[in-house]
Amino acid sequence: MDTDPITTSYTSTVTFSLLMLVAVLIAAYYYIETSRAVRLIKKLPTGPPSVPILGHSLIPLTWPPELMVEKVIEFYEKYGGTGGAYFGTKTVAFITDPQDIEIILSSSVHIDKAKEYEYFKPWLGDGLLITKGDKWRRHRKVIASTFHMNILKTFVPLFYENSIDLVNRLRDKVGKKFDCHDYLSAVTVDILTETAMGVKKEKRQKTGYEYAMAVMKYTLFLSYNYTLSDIIHRRQYNVLLRYDMLYKYSKFAKLQEKLLNIVHTLTEHVIKEKAKDFEEKLVKDQQVKEVQNVKPMEKSNPTKNMEHAKNKAANYMHYVRDDLDDIDENDIGEKKRLAFLEMMFELKKNGQMTDEEIWEEVNTIMFEGHDTTAAGSSFALCILGNHPDIQARVHEELDTIFGDSDRQCTFQDTLKMKYLERVIMETLRLFPPVPLIARHLNEDVKIVTGDYILPKSTTVLIVQFITHRLEKYYPNPTVFNPDNFLPEIMQQRHYYAYIPFSAGPRSCVGRKYAVLKLKVLLSTILRNYRIISDTPDKDFHLRGDIILKRHDGFNIKIEPRKPASRKEE
Repeated sequence: MDTDPITTSYTSTVTFSLLMLVAVLIAAYYYIETSRAVRLIKKLPTGPPSVPILGHSLIPLTWPPELMVEKVIEFYEKYGGTGGAYFGTKTVAFITDPQDIEIILSSSVHIDKAKEYEYFKPWLGDGLLITKGDKWRRHRKVIASTFHMNILKTFVPLFYENSIDLVNRLRDKVGKKFDCHDYLSAVTVDILTETAMGVKKEKRQKTGYEYAMAVMKYTLFLSYNYTLSDIIHRRQYNVLLRYDMLYKYSKFAKLQEKLLNIVHTLTEHVIKEKAKDFEEKLVKDQQVKEVQNVKPMEKSNPTKNMEHAKNKAANYMHYVRDDLDDIDENDIGEKKRLAFLEMMFELKKNGQMTDEEIWEEVNTIMFEGHDTTAAGSSFALCILGNHPDIQARVHEELDTIFGDSDRQCTFQDTLKMKYLERVIMETLRLFPPVPLIARHLNEDVKIVTGDYILPKSTTVLIVQFITHRLEKYYPNPTVFNPDNFLPEIMQQRHYYAYIPFSAGPRSCVGRKYAVLKLKVLLSTILRNYRIISDTPDKDFHLRGDIILKRHDGFNIKIEPRKPASRKEE
């Protein structure tokens, strides 16, 4: 029988195509498996078996955010605190040992954030969180100076006013179970708007709650619960969402656009209002200059302006020194200090900052400055509700400071809150708001553990959530114990064993702002209420988004309280 030439041609074409596909796959496999980076990363413990070509890229697809923390703990217990993975030619290393972390975070070479941070760009632009090079150095220097301790002291009354407003709003919740994170998220947005941004309460939009919910806890949309943080996190680990050409057709792209509109509405209003204030201030300053004859300016008193040096203990804990400490300690008081957004407009006036750069940094500071303290304060209240004995010690300390007075909190009061400070530090140890940090290696790095070499261009994941629970540094590491932060205990511990605010040249510029705000916020709440929680710390269902939070909600009850001295009357 004669062979059909069409069938023969089709068969030949298919066969050739399959052979070409096989050849391409073999070549790709050989190229990936023999690449220097993959060979080096495979020398580290790599956990589950990899898939040819795809490496370990399929594993995260089975990890929804609500199981992410649980899976990380399982991996640590099974494979150890140091490991490697690869996704095609992309290599990733995981480290938890403080000695290895110090090598990366203390370096002036490996200060670039990992590529995965680029998914923040539609939200934050090229702001301080993700920018690099000269722009990062210039902006870091400027923004760090706006969180000088002398400026932070002036924020304390505003911290308190917003905190007491929250106390009053919570009166309707007495005796009822509620999610405190909703309230703390909204108040931290309002505090940030009024302090760092300098927009007065009467001029800000009533969108702080909407902003907080869009970032951290958005309601049902298209039968799904997603937030901006959640969407960005999914893009970072889900290979199917990483590429823009695929992502733009997903359900997440439409939702992200809607959420960004909510977030940017608030930040653009803040910029607009501050711009008006700044222009009005310039006009008033000019009028004052014209009215006044040139009077000799009173020289500042370096001794007085350096008073904060006497309060060196207020610069908090046994922590890795950074430029924030240098700014505080080397200030001689001659320079006029400006809060964040005021400084941005001052630089714009002098041609040193563009409108786009201001937009980027406002969005960055709003994001970084509210959600971390919202999560930290929420965890703190839930934990105190679980530990009546620890809560009683906090109440005792606050009663000693304030007596039966209902006066507002001052900066000097915060210096006396030694035990509350330890409670805050221990909360951030067990539940760091940012559970991991990702850095891009600009050259090969040899770490202490195993003498492994991490190849250039590797993404290094520093998992401080695990680091903070290493038994070598914290006996009974999962037990909440504020005495882990007694001075004599801290002195015995590796500096990089505690990094809730990162560390080194790229540490969080707002760490002192955050701790001071937490002290005022939590002390004001605890002066007025006793906290009750019925979910033990160990049973918190943690959700591993950009910011660590509870998937089961930060549910507590509150009871009104009076200082001990009043009870005795």
